[in-house]
Amino acid sequence: MLLDLAGVVYDGQKPISGAAEAIARLRKAGLPLRFVSNTTRSTKKAVLGRLDGFEISVAENELLTPAIAAREWLQKHDCSPHLLVHPGLEPDFSGLPAGGKPAVVIGDVGEALDYSKLNAAFRKLSEGAEFLALANNRIFKDADGKPSLDAGPFVAALEFACQRSAIVLGKPSEDFFRSALASMGCEPETAVMVGDDAEGDVAGALRAGLSCALLVRTGKYRSGDEQRFEPKPTALVDDLTAAVTWILKRKAHS
Repeated sequence: MLLDLAGVVYDGQKPISGAAEAIARLRKAGLPLRFVSNTTRSTKKAVLGRLDGFEISVAENELLTPAIAAREWLQKHDCSPHLLVHPGLEPDFSGLPAGGKPAVVIGDVGEALDYSKLNAAFRKLSEGAEFLALANNRIFKDADGKPSLDAGPFVAALEFACQRSAIVLGKPSEDFFRSALASMGCEPETAVMVGDDAEGDVAGALRAGLSCALLVRTGKYRSGDEQRFEPKPTALVDDLTAAVTWILKRKAHS
């Protein structure tokens, strides 16, 4: 089981009704879990703390975020980051050695973004820096309940300017899904994804070979999303509670 967080388990600073109980049902059924979040504003520690505040216990190794994937990539390739990320995310990159090959790392910068920072990243890319995107989402549901620009539009701007494609480390990267599954020793055809993003969560998971991907009507979901992207969701359900019921019924008949 792979579960998205924002829009599936919680919405802003509040848990989604029934989410904690739904996760408990999955654990009781003995299904291995990984929580795959595309958050590029909060550190892994902060996300775990938020879940704990909702009385949802998640082990550190059960949570995968793009920042952690980026940190591992930078270490593996002996690169030093040039960060274009939200200030709240910077601690996840602390302690990395300087002096390696430069790599621009872009996420959702939020209100901290300005022309000079975007242009500085462009200049690094023009000089040959590696190009890492923590995510490529178009929008997210903001604290006021309305859609806001996510990292994707700014990734696209840099790709257009430097005429290069970014290495996307979060969803919908197939490698991100497969890394989560590998950490459980799970084959894609035996896995199910639950998310509120028809493009990044659902279509991305199905392209990565997962057997099923369920789209919930909570979070950023908008009417008709299930028809907008290919592959289409295996099922459209009301929320995580309904998704878990769907999954456990399928498991019982398998």
